[in-house]
Amino acid sequence: MADFKGFIKYPREVAERRPTDERVDDWVEVYPGDPGKAVLPIIQTQAARCMDCGIPFCHNGCPLGNLIPEWNDLIYRGEWQVALDRLHATNNFPEFTGRLCPAPCETACVEGIHRDPVTIKNVEVAIVDKGWDDLRVTPQMPNWHTLKTVAVVGSGPSGLAVAQQLTRAGHTVVVYERHDAIGGLMRYGIPNFKMEKSVLDRRLKQMRLEGTTFKPNTNIGVDLTGEQLQERFDAVVLAIGSTTPRDLPIPGRELSGIHQAVEYLTQATHALTEEVPDQITAEGKDVIIIGGGDTSNDCLGTALRQGARSVTQLEIMPHPPALRPDRQPWPTYPMIYRVASANEEGGDRVYSASSSEFVGDESGAITSVRLHDVKRSAETGRFETVEGTEREMPAQLVLLAMGFTGPQKEGLVTDLGLELDQRGNIKRNDDYETSVPGVFACGDAGRGQSLIVWAIAEGRSCAAGVDAFLNEKPSQLPRPIGPQERQLML
Repeated sequence: MADFKGFIKYPREVAERRPTDERVDDWVEVYPGDPGKAVLPIIQTQAARCMDCGIPFCHNGCPLGNLIPEWNDLIYRGEWQVALDRLHATNNFPEFTGRLCPAPCETACVEGIHRDPVTIKNVEVAIVDKGWDDLRVTPQMPNWHTLKTVAVVGSGPSGLAVAQQLTRAGHTVVVYERHDAIGGLMRYGIPNFKMEKSVLDRRLKQMRLEGTTFKPNTNIGVDLTGEQLQERFDAVVLAIGSTTPRDLPIPGRELSGIHQAVEYLTQATHALTEEVPDQITAEGKDVIIIGGGDTSNDCLGTALRQGARSVTQLEIMPHPPALRPDRQPWPTYPMIYRVASANEEGGDRVYSASSSEFVGDESGAITSVRLHDVKRSAETGRFETVEGTEREMPAQLVLLAMGFTGPQKEGLVTDLGLELDQRGNIKRNDDYETSVPGVFACGDAGRGQSLIVWAIAEGRSCAAGVDAFLNEKPSQLPRPIGPQERQLML
């Protein structure tokens, strides 16, 4: 245990963000320098707040099973290198989760029952960012090569995790990505103010030095068929994500100016380094974002930086409570009111509201959104319209940020004849193998839309299944998500 009175002596402190009027004028991360540097002055006292519980529920809160009390104690004692090793023992990419994960580990912290939880996420990112700054994050070369080959389709967090694990196990791994650069949604779906692309690029450089090969601009199912992959490789892993966006088929959907959030965010990121013809931009417009999750907040921050006249987020759910509700007891992840960095910067949030029609002008462009208040029926659980609340809000740009319904079926999934589960995701067994022998699936493609920490955990677990398949014996690679955990999460 770090300091056995630390949780009493020290209050919770988190990394301070740059002033809002400063950061809305640029696209760099909202923290000064980076989140790791932003917490270094207080990192050891914050690590000292960890109580090293007899049963560390933070392990259960984290899908990766991060060894949180261990590296908190090590940081308190100044053992930065050992702490980095313990962090990497369970997480391939802590610099990603330290920036993008909503930290379910903190809501499972025992200290959070009666006082503020440990700042686990800040400690995590400080450890790995300091490791990069000190040149202590180096390639881990395999001890031998198995002469087995693996194709990984998709380069998001699950695809990168499975690729790094299998490369380090001695297999020859090629990662295919249909976009022009590696990274999946972390490359183009996550705005730079949440994670600058240099953070991704330095990890990709490490993976290249370890032996992983990357093939961007290759659309599997078009440029190469699934059958060709099966012929060329001993195993195929599908980490293609959940990329079919949920639509809103209400009157007026055909009007121009209504776009899916991922299309808007992708163009905005491209525009930072190249010209984007006919770019979707919020400049000078009233923007309405339908949906209230992380993607909605990403759109909010992007629209404000582009110079939107106004931005409103519409959420069908009621305003969440400030404190953990009784029906969501510790250590579950509670649905409470949270303020993201983009919410600090501007915009309005409207809760318990549902859109009923998009209204346009004679040219076919959207001009407003017709909406009404809703309430949930106690009998049916469905949302019902509150009479007399219909109104219109001006909008020249509407962004649909309502999540995704599963992986793209056309092309690779259909060509391979993969069996789907009842939710439309790729069906896998306990070893992450699909209905087609030698073809595996991990991440959102099999689990459904989820968190980056779940994607990495699935990638690590899938790697163990692939390794066992290739070697025809049990794998020594770690499996953070086994059959029991799979049943719990389903």
